[in-house]
Amino acid sequence: MTDENRTHEANDAEGRTPSDLTDATGGRGAAPEFSRPEFLPAGETPPSYGQQPRNDGWSQLGDPPGRSRWGGAQGQADSSGYDDWTGRQDQLGGGAYAGEGGWGDPSGRPRNDTAVFAVPAGAPGPPPPARAFGLGPGWAPPPGSQVPPPGPGPYTGFGASAAPARRGPRMSTLAAFAVLIALLASTLGSIGTYLLTRPSGGDLDPSYRLGAAAPSGSNSRPPESIAGVASKVLPSVVSLSVNAGTSASTGSGFLIKGGYVVTNNHVVAGAEPNSSQIQIQFSNRKSTSGHVVGRDPESDLAVVKPDETFGAPEIVLGNSDNVVVGDPVVAIGSPLGLSGTVTSGIVSALNRPVQAGEENSTDTTWLSAIQTDAAINPGNSGGPLVNANGEVIGVNSAIATLGRSVGGQSGSIGLGFAIPVNHARRVVEELVSTGSAKKSRIGVTIDGTYRGVGARIEDEARQGSQPVEPNGPADKAGLKPGDVILEVNGTVLQDGNELIALIRNKAPGEKLTIKFQRGGQEKTAVVTVGVAPAQSTPTPSPS
Repeated sequence: MTDENRTHEANDAEGRTPSDLTDATGGRGAAPEFSRPEFLPAGETPPSYGQQPRNDGWSQLGDPPGRSRWGGAQGQADSSGYDDWTGRQDQLGGGAYAGEGGWGDPSGRPRNDTAVFAVPAGAPGPPPPARAFGLGPGWAPPPGSQVPPPGPGPYTGFGASAAPARRGPRMSTLAAFAVLIALLASTLGSIGTYLLTRPSGGDLDPSYRLGAAAPSGSNSRPPESIAGVASKVLPSVVSLSVNAGTSASTGSGFLIKGGYVVTNNHVVAGAEPNSSQIQIQFSNRKSTSGHVVGRDPESDLAVVKPDETFGAPEIVLGNSDNVVVGDPVVAIGSPLGLSGTVTSGIVSALNRPVQAGEENSTDTTWLSAIQTDAAINPGNSGGPLVNANGEVIGVNSAIATLGRSVGGQSGSIGLGFAIPVNHARRVVEELVSTGSAKKSRIGVTIDGTYRGVGARIEDEARQGSQPVEPNGPADKAGLKPGDVILEVNGTVLQDGNELIALIRNKAPGEKLTIKFQRGGQEKTAVVTVGVAPAQSTPTPSPS
């Protein structure tokens, strides 16, 4: 903006300065709330501190710097005429055009946030508003004042329309309302669509289907598979429950030739001979009662005769001498009362010396057992351990645990033990034939305090028993008191318990090659397994 323009803006059309001007009423007016200026009569000079010309129009006494009184920003008069740059009506009235060519702002309401502006002295006042509200005395312009004609006036931008115009909402407001309405309509449409199409019951969909039917297949399995072995053996496996009045026990068994059931001695030990306290359930879930035919605490084996077999097939017995470590095996029984349970594993070890039977039993049972990692739990006792052909190779009898809790039983930790079927075959035949089984002996007493390798024969008599039974199997083979037995049929002995288990696992009349040490020298002898007297009481060591 040039200096010439600034000079023109600082003076009116007649060249008068702001000091020659007065307010529209010719008197003093109230100051705006933010500046509180006082208006002076015409001809009086206002204080210099409130009279500041600026680039955008005449200043008024006490106006904040930069605010236009005569026109819009940057020296342009607004469309309302004599009003200030806001276009709103001054509170004190008096010669102000407002709105689009009429008195007051578009609403016709007075303003109280700006001061009135001044008009040149003697200039005709503005016309009264077309739609004026009663604002009190002194509101109208002075008598005889004239209204400037429409069009350009003596000051830039003073022209105005003759009739007041009502302002409508801005375009930005209309656009915002349009966007809001569109969003609301879209949201309501989506909600309506969901409510109309959603399935009843929340996430339920009555028409939901997974597609085609299950693929066709067959339940048949190869005979050598675990499933094939299980289907072959399960019909011959039974569950046993013994109610002995004050005690009860459960276990498993399997059906053999003649309709007999083989199980463990500790399963039926509480039943009275020839009583019907035993309930036997077959794989078809039919049950019958049974009684004990014979039992052998030393080998932990027993034979039971059920009253009915319901046409169940007898199981096939295999050969435990052909078993090797790593062979696949399947254990079947009723662990924890769950009849018909099948588990699988391998043969983990052979000739493992294990003490079986009840912990508080007076009968000492030592087994030269087959060790397996197939899961065996309480209730599996007496069930069969079979090979891949479904042939019995052992009778499940014991498990190793990490300890037993009070009032409970420990579960499997992958260490189960079975009586070799060759030993069970002999004992079962004797139990069915005579009601009792022969005890295998070699006629020696083992020194339980010895901690070296192998098993040491006692070197002196104890409680009237000689270390080597006179004229017994060991004596006939040349063994002496104090000899240390190192091997039996090539199996290196770890201790005396292993020797006891190996001998009890052999049949009477079977020959054993024994390597022993005497006086620092190793010797070999062949011993024929003998039979202990029938009336003798089982002891922890051969006698």
